[in-house]
Amino acid sequence: MKAAFLPDRGVVKVSGESARDFLNGLVTTDLTLLRPGLGRFGALLTPQGKIVADFLITEAPAGHGGGFLIDCPRALAQTLADKLGFYKLRAKVGIENLSDSLGVLAAWDGDFEMKPDLAFADPRTIALGWRILAPEELAQKVADLIGAELVDSAGYEAHRIASGVPRGGLDFMYGDAFPHETNMDRLHGIDFEKGCYVGQEVVSRMQHRGTARTRTVRVIVEGPSPEPGATILAGDKPIGTMGSTAGHNGLALIRTDRASDALQAGLPLTSGGLAIQLAESGEVLTSPKQPVA
Repeated sequence: MKAAFLPDRGVVKVSGESARDFLNGLVTTDLTLLRPGLGRFGALLTPQGKIVADFLITEAPAGHGGGFLIDCPRALAQTLADKLGFYKLRAKVGIENLSDSLGVLAAWDGDFEMKPDLAFADPRTIALGWRILAPEELAQKVADLIGAELVDSAGYEAHRIASGVPRGGLDFMYGDAFPHETNMDRLHGIDFEKGCYVGQEVVSRMQHRGTARTRTVRVIVEGPSPEPGATILAGDKPIGTMGSTAGHNGLALIRTDRASDALQAGLPLTSGGLAIQLAESGEVLTSPKQPVA
């Protein structure tokens, strides 16, 4: 088993008697299903349905003060705390950015010898393993406790990319991407049966009508890696942008209809003058081109 402390992740805590209802009315995931030891994947959206911040969230047990702990991009932790504070109004909740004292470890490729406190399975995909909330100075101690080799965060990044899970700021831009474009619907980040939340109308419409044209897909890089954000061309026509890469694996945000046309026409895909291939072309070829009624 491997473990890595993720310096790009922060933690925001939301506590108080109204915390569950408060958050549940704002985010894409159903927090009525959350309990200590479990995790959910979700996002806070703009009213237009675009991602402000995506996150993993767990409920802290009473022994750790209760409330909800949000594992989010550290660069957005204070922004998220402030945004939640904007929606607070008279709700009986407290909101704290704990990123200076509490961090995030990822653990994968194995099972715990002993499950630590504030640990939960990553709900996006089984391949990503576990998340553990702990201070950075305890990273080695936690790794020893669970029987894992502590490795650099680059090792986790390579594993994430190979698993096909996008990361905000690299594979899509916050404030510019819809949840479907980042595969949140496929990574258990949207609960379509829950009550209202900010941006729900747009997300529900995209789901019902099948109008998501842009998707994050895995790509294979044969040689040097294109830069994140580089345009992907099919022949001489743009069809998307590159995201993060590690070794021969990469992620890209593409227009599936344009990619399908390109594949059927036998056009080569390039980015920054470098050849790339879609790892799973079948998914693109079967993507609907017309809205579902």
